[in-house]
Amino acid sequence: MNAMSPLVRSFVAHFGEMGSRWGINRTVGQIYALIFVSPQALNADDIAEGLEFSRSNVSMGLKELQAWRLVKLRHLSGDRREYFEAPSDAWEIFRTLAEERRRREIEPTLSMLRNALLETPTCEEDRVAQERMRGMHDLIELMTTWFDDIQKMDSQTLGQLMKMGSKVQKMLELPGRIGRMGRAVSGRSNQAEGE
Repeated sequence: MNAMSPLVRSFVAHFGEMGSRWGINRTVGQIYALIFVSPQALNADDIAEGLEFSRSNVSMGLKELQAWRLVKLRHLSGDRREYFEAPSDAWEIFRTLAEERRRREIEPTLSMLRNALLETPTCEEDRVAQERMRGMHDLIELMTTWFDDIQKMDSQTLGQLMKMGSKVQKMLELPGRIGRMGRAVSGRSNQAEGE
């Protein structure tokens, strides 16, 4: 593997630092970043050489990335080594990460909350706790339903939705504003009739 350019080295280093904030270790973050920006699939030896990591660290990192479904395994004709590549579409990566986080974090929490809500409260503290758990359960259910709808959209539609930003909020507030304006106009005309 060729030496990394300053641009790639900077990206890989930053991704490693950010990895720990996202719940993965620095090594795994750097391995992923290198695979992501590489114009061709890389094998474990290429990665170990490029990042100056031990082969065993690279192997463990690749297993973790495969478990998260963030890298795909490829075989090249005439070569017995395994090669790895990452999707180049950022939306595909986002979807995969969101699905995995849902499977690993959200679904177990929903399951726990469902079981807790089936319990009969035995005291006031349990009743209050269950009330709050119900609120959390309902919010997570609403978010997962929204997530399911979002997952069905193609990347272009998702991009357009994200660009709409606060316009969506303004559109949702419109019926309330129209109702307030109608009441204000109605109030003024009633006042004028009374004069």
